[in-house]
Amino acid sequence: MLPESGVGGAGIADVPPDDADAVPMTAPEPFRRAVSSLLATELRPEATMERIRPPQRLAPWSFAVAVDVSAGGNDLATGRLVVLYDPDGAEAWDGELRLVAYAQADLAADMAGDPLLPAVGWSWLTESLTQRAAEHTAVGGTVTQTTSTRFGDVHGPASTTQLELRGSWTAIEPDLSRHVLAFVDLLSVAAGLPPEGVAVLGGR
Repeated sequence: MLPESGVGGAGIADVPPDDADAVPMTAPEPFRRAVSSLLATELRPEATMERIRPPQRLAPWSFAVAVDVSAGGNDLATGRLVVLYDPDGAEAWDGELRLVAYAQADLAADMAGDPLLPAVGWSWLTESLTQRAAEHTAVGGTVTQTTSTRFGDVHGPASTTQLELRGSWTAIEPDLSRHVLAFVDLLSVAAGLPPEGVAVLGGR
């Protein structure tokens, strides 16, 4: 498994050069197919995706996007998805095409202090991959739960609970559409949104 450091940090969010092509024509065909399928994936209306600068030195070829989920004008969850490709393969990956994900969301107050929250958060990723039939192997990562309490003259709720997930897995096939949809599903669940196409009454 790749180290997750750097994913989701300030450097990765730098706006990349305005290139006409997503990847160079000299890039390996499997990598080009992977990026093309990622960018062609149609997301649910609450999700937006934009290209960002990928982290360097993790693989010979890399590509990254930012994915945000919002509703009612409010940002509910944000994430980064990085595609890494090594034509020689990597023993830790068990393959050539690795996806590295970072997700962050503010959670409902009643979830604060739940000792099972990290395990539940991790299941959102693994179950999303399974439900989308995104064939993968060598999945691993971490889930961090933090609670912040405001004091003094600071606007906002008295306390907030935030979940951060860092994970990576190896895609079996270069078509990444199901993997992208699974990642959006993860963000949507963390944001408290219902499954795509399902309407609910009341607030989050």
